[in-house]
Amino acid sequence: MSERLALDGERATRILARVRATPPGFVRTYGDCSPGAPRLTGAVLASSRERGLPWHRIVKADGSLAKGERQRALLDAEGVPFRGEKVDMRMARIAEP
Repeated sequence: MSERLALDGERATRILARVRATPPGFVRTYGDCSPGAPRLTGAVLASSRERGLPWHRIVKADGSLAKGERQRALLDAEGVPFRGEKVDMRMARIAEP
């Protein structure tokens, strides 16, 4: 399977649906969006041109941010709790699709 097909296919559609379903004030991990293939989530998000996609609600498994201060500002504005530099995953993580 080519990477382009993978980024446009059924798995990408499911990943994007999980991203869209993450409510304000909560986060999911890359692995929550694509179990067993968290890097695919990153690739799908990087290739998406969808306006309004809440990409900032997707974080690393340890609560750290892939996009730094820009992502932090968006999450802060939604009231996502932090412990230092990382999202407080016990409070903010929602794993169900």
